[in-house]
Amino acid sequence: MKHASIIAALLGLLAAASLSAAPLPQPTSLQQGEARLVAELLSQYHFREQAIDDDLSEEVYRAYFDALDPQRYYFLAKDVEAFADYRRTFDDRIRDGDLGPAWAVFDRYYQRVQERVEFALSLIEEGAALREGSGEFRIDRDDAEWAESRAELDALWRKRVRHDALTLRMNDDTPWEDVRKTLRERYERLSRSIGQYKPEDIFQAFMNAWSSRYDPHTSYLSPRRSENFDINMSLSLEGIGALLKGEGAYTEIVELIPGGPAAGSGDLSPGDRIIGVAQGDEEMVDVVGWRLSDVVDLIRGPRESEVRLRVLPAAGGGNASPEVVRLTRNRIELEEQAASARVLTTDTGPDGHRVGVIDVPAFYMDFEAAEAGDEDYRSTSRDVERLIGEIRDEVDGIVLDLRGNAGGSLEEATRVAGLFIEHGPIVQVQRSTGEREVLEDDDGGAIAYRGPLGVIVDSYSASASEIVAAAIQDYDRGVVMGARTFGKGTVQTMVNLERFGLDSEQPTGRLKMTVAKFYRVTGESTQLRGVEPDVALPMGAGGETGERDTDNPLPWDEIRAVDYRRGPGALPIAELRERHAARMDSDPAMRALAREVSHRTKEQRTDRVSLDEEVRRERAEQARAARLEAVNRQLEAMGREPVASLDELTDEDRPDLVLREAARITADLAVLTGASPVRRTAAAAE
Repeated sequence: MKHASIIAALLGLLAAASLSAAPLPQPTSLQQGEARLVAELLSQYHFREQAIDDDLSEEVYRAYFDALDPQRYYFLAKDVEAFADYRRTFDDRIRDGDLGPAWAVFDRYYQRVQERVEFALSLIEEGAALREGSGEFRIDRDDAEWAESRAELDALWRKRVRHDALTLRMNDDTPWEDVRKTLRERYERLSRSIGQYKPEDIFQAFMNAWSSRYDPHTSYLSPRRSENFDINMSLSLEGIGALLKGEGAYTEIVELIPGGPAAGSGDLSPGDRIIGVAQGDEEMVDVVGWRLSDVVDLIRGPRESEVRLRVLPAAGGGNASPEVVRLTRNRIELEEQAASARVLTTDTGPDGHRVGVIDVPAFYMDFEAAEAGDEDYRSTSRDVERLIGEIRDEVDGIVLDLRGNAGGSLEEATRVAGLFIEHGPIVQVQRSTGEREVLEDDDGGAIAYRGPLGVIVDSYSASASEIVAAAIQDYDRGVVMGARTFGKGTVQTMVNLERFGLDSEQPTGRLKMTVAKFYRVTGESTQLRGVEPDVALPMGAGGETGERDTDNPLPWDEIRAVDYRRGPGALPIAELRERHAARMDSDPAMRALAREVSHRTKEQRTDRVSLDEEVRRERAEQARAARLEAVNRQLEAMGREPVASLDELTDEDRPDLVLREAARITADLAVLTGASPVRRTAAAAE
């Protein structure tokens, strides 16, 4: 203990030295001008009417503390109160370009981080805090109260360090000495990282606290972040094909880009947290606590090179064990995102039914080729129309699969919906000015397919894909199946601040701002509520993901409806639900899937984990065993061989029971609406 005390004292001296040796960088005159400009643009042009006043000032005050310390690990309650004079003056100060208060709060944050690092390092050197522990640790603390004292924070950090140690131990039973080494490096890196913050980093944190009070999709992008945004939007990044965000100390996967290595692996999902990155077979680098930009730089690399990611799967919830995923970096080409089609034969009816499935991972368009006058340019609507032409004469119905489709071109979404209706409005767009635009099917009444139609959506179907699903539903043109969609019914524009004549030779940032909302032809917004399916399917553990889980989303509302002509008759939704419910009761595979979904959803909601290593291992093993059993029940029900472990299971091995059931429901729709079955030759039937 005496040795540990000496080390702790030395660490304290080192921390104090680092504080005095690293004066906080001050805001630049450019940032002062940008602050005034961003505040003015938001107050004048954002869809949400929000004046720059004392009420907004109070919200920004709270949001800034939350942005710096979202899990309540650093600030004390007295810190939040110490700057109380700023609560109702941020509005006046930002009009003057005064960033002093933002810098003062960050300075306190910097001090508190250094103190916590010092304490964590002392626990690591002591050793007992790593090897011994009891009780539980709460992982998600974003709604916790600020600690009242240092003693309360110390107690919290004893649990956090023990939890971090156990998470590392769960990774192939990592030796304790390696655990100590990794944690020591992690916390020392946190100290260095905070000390290396530039004015650009502090300014971005503060301006995003300001912009987030308007809605979650409005944000300030620093020059460096703007560059990363351009790379992601152009899909030219030679990497893994995933959009990432910083979530506390972790880097979290937000979205998998269709056609990219991450999506193609089948081993990664939105919500997974990246805790380590390795180049090929080199040593894994712990990235917990890293800045997002640094993690992105580490993941990015040359085409055809390998990168390994150590992740905590979202599906495992609090008891998730680290898993390693190996990916080959590649450029994401338009071709790899293209719509594709196949034909399934269902087990419905005496001879089964043939149902075409058109998978649409994104709404894309080769704008460059189109502008150059290339008559054969690629687009979603062109590809879907071509695929329909190839299969419509041999199927009883078609399923449009929009699962995981996060959106894309609004123009293409409108055209895809128009492939299934004669003519009419598809979506309304209302801008912050009150101006309303109605986007219509403009193909002259041409219909690519008139037969029974199903649409599958899930909680990751967003924006443009919600517009298509809503239009199909509102026109009674097809049955929407799956889970409630994401609920992103807003439109953003990118504003380059350089346009406004800021006097500087340095590069300026940009403002991504919400300026409009989408509305269905019925007048209802897709914002927040999304699109409710006509027939709910057991979709997986992401069922509650959506706009409603973001901070400060714009509300749902409605405007006046537009004139449109519904289908000739209402769809037999009640009968479709009854037939589906009967299969859920009688089909062993569907019962097994429903049990797995229920179990994984419960796991994801678990935000408390044991600090007893034996209990932690037992719970993790129980979770894996339960999932393995559920998967094997599904495989056995489909007449396939069970697997001995989840590691043996590939994406190709596992049957897509949701798609199978969607095809059945579409076949039911064909029967109930009296659609003539296709004439099939014996060869085609095979």
